[in-house]
Amino acid sequence: MKRLMDMLLSLAALAVLSPVLVATAAAIALESGRPVLFRQARLGLAGREFPMLKFRSMVKDAASIGPWHTASDDPRITRVGRFIRRTSIDELPQLLNVFTGDMSLVGPRPDVPAQRSLYSEADWALRCSVRPGITGLSQALLRSDATPEQRLALDLRYAREHSLWLDLKIVAWTLGRLTGRGSN
Repeated sequence: MKRLMDMLLSLAALAVLSPVLVATAAAIALESGRPVLFRQARLGLAGREFPMLKFRSMVKDAASIGPWHTASDDPRITRVGRFIRRTSIDELPQLLNVFTGDMSLVGPRPDVPAQRSLYSEADWALRCSVRPGITGLSQALLRSDATPEQRLALDLRYAREHSLWLDLKIVAWTLGRLTGRGSN
């Protein structure tokens, strides 16, 4: 049931948001050229690797410029990139990941392969028992203010307690944070 809802809602969101997607792609291309999408290897359901999509918010070849941990004051972030990060528009291409089944609308954020080492074997098995999401408990409750330990704990909590009701609450909390109306 959740997979069917993910497919239908992601398709509907892609259709409704198509003007925003096209305008964002055009703004990125005009400011810093192509490609407009950034692909990064992430780990999903059952620990399978997949290419997660985002709008590119940094200069081309940012990884070769410096090894900074991405932060809001990172000089590699473009003007358009600052705006799309602040508004979370950079995440919208992940609706394609949801439609194809690599992600869900709600679930723990997908980890990069290097983050696998943060988990015990039992916690990793639990974490990989659910499809990763565009938003999850950590994003809904703490946005980007979560420490790695808090994020990990909330991801595991979601994997243990996931339900349709919890997903609906997470969506409401996320929308509240995005619109500035609070988190719960």
